[in-house]
Parts: sequence; C-alpha cells; structure tokens
Amino acid sequence: MSAEHPIIAITGSSGAGTTSVSKTFAQIFRREGVKAAFVQGDAFHRYDRAEMREKMAEALARGNHHFSHFGPEANLFEELEGLFRNYAETGRGRTRKYLHDEQEAALYGQKPGTFTAWEDLPAGTDVLVYEGLHGGVVTDTVNVAQHVDLLIGVVPVINLEWIQKLHRDRATRGYSTEAVTDTILRRMPDYVRYIVPQFSRTHINFQRVPVVDTSNPFIARHVPTADESMLVIRFANPRGIDFPYLLAMLHDSFMSRPNTIVCPGGKMDLAMQLIFTPMIWRLVEQRRRALAAEERAPLRI
Repeated sequence: MSAEHPIIAITGSSGAGTTSVSKTFAQIFRREGVKAAFVQGDAFHRYDRAEMREKMAEALARGNHHFSHFGPEANLFEELEGLFRNYAETGRGRTRKYLHDEQEAALYGQKPGTFTAWEDLPAGTDVLVYEGLHGGVVTDTVNVAQHVDLLIGVVPVINLEWIQKLHRDRATRGYSTEAVTDTILRRMPDYVRYIVPQFSRTHINFQRVPVVDTSNPFIARHVPTADESMLVIRFANPRGIDFPYLLAMLHDSFMSRPNTIVCPGGKMDLAMQLIFTPMIWRLVEQRRRALAAEERAPLRI
C-alpha cells in the first residue's frame, strides 16, 4: 500500500460486471480531476489465444482437465505483483493490452487474441486502477492483495454468473451450450482455489442477486436485468461509512447486517458513485499530504 501512489483493484470473474465498476471510477476521476492509469487483468495472461488452445490441448493429453485462465499456470502473477509493488514505490510500471476482437486488433494492426508490446504507464498519474480476475490473488509465492489500497469485489451469485457467461459466449463467440458448460466445469477447481478467496480480502463487495427464478442456468432464456435483482453491498470495515446517508439516498434500501446494505439492482451506479467518491477524495488527500511531506523532508546526503 502507498499513500503517494495508491492502487485500486476491481476483481471478479469474466462477465461479473467489473468493467461497469471501472467505468464508474473513470467518471469520478474526470469529475474530480484525478489522473489514473488503467490496467486490464487480461494483460497478465501468460498465453495469447492460439497459445492457450495449444496449452489446453497439451494439458488434456497429460490428463489435466482443469487447466484454465483462473489459475497460476496460465497467468503472470509474479509480474502482476511486480507492477503493483513498483507502482506503489515509484508511480511507474509497465503493462500491455490483450486484443479481444477485430475492432480492437485493427487499431494495432494485429490479429484478435494477441497482445500488444509491453509499454510504460502514463507518467504523473495519481492512482492505478486494475480491473480483472486477480486483483486480490494470493498463492504460496505471490501476494498481490497486500499492495492494494482499495480492493473491490464484483460477485454475482453463481447461477447468475453462469447465465451471463452462457448468453455472452453463445451470442458473441458462437459457442454451444455444451462447450460453455465444459468451460465452466474445467475452470471450477481454479475458481474455488484462486477466485473465490479474493472476496474475503476485499474492502467492499458488490453482489447482484436475482429475484427471479435462476434454478437452472443452462436453460435460462434471458439474463435477469438489474431491475429484476437486488444489490448486496458488504463493507469489510464499516467504520467511517455513513449508512444513514446511503439509506436516505438509495431509496427502498435496507441494512441486512451491521456492515451490509441491500438496495435495488438498478441503483448500482448511484450506489457506487455515493460510496466511491468520498473514498477517492481520501486517497487523493492522503497522496497530497504524503507528497507535501516528502518535499518538506530535509535532503539526506
């Protein structure tokens, strides 16, 4: 963690809604005049799309049916922790982009499913924002979470997560239901081992809970909408959170536990704006004070 160079990490599995949270932060930064460096978790996958297919086939041939993007073998965890450590110390680091589709790839003259070259983060940023699978990951050799000043989990209940993945992969990637189901099953051990534990390290969790029947996600015809959901917001440390203000602003909300607010799913953007804005103010003020103290410190020879 670093007062001078704070790090915000938004973590959650594919399709959970981390991108929406990242966009909310971008809106707050524009309004508050905060300069941020954004880093995508996909940049720290170990293999591009073609290489990943090859590695999956090799793993399957060895009898490993659970090789996935969720686990350490397919990711650069050490490099991710190195980025966080370096940014916290110096405000600098390097990242790259993973080009998901033809539109993104055309901007770089590359094929979809490939990485751009590594490049330096923009100079003079106030904060680093990571969005991806592993913002709070901890293994026997890596502890990414220890470097994060504000760790946010975005976690739909599991059936909703599967429904979203099924609909997205069938619509945008042309996968069959059987193929998506196989992917879900293949990822499950790594999901349990590396994704789920992160949500016990987060400072705030946002969990969307449908209020319609999602009993069998593999035959669901529609993805439950925000208005068909409730949003559960859990604070790891409720000290300093103005719950009466949040309850007053988020109409039809209530507290289910001393550290948990439940509000209509359609109010997620408003809830994030209300919760994150004062947190950004505090991070920026801490940074300002730390930089001022450093300037006042006597020069050591």
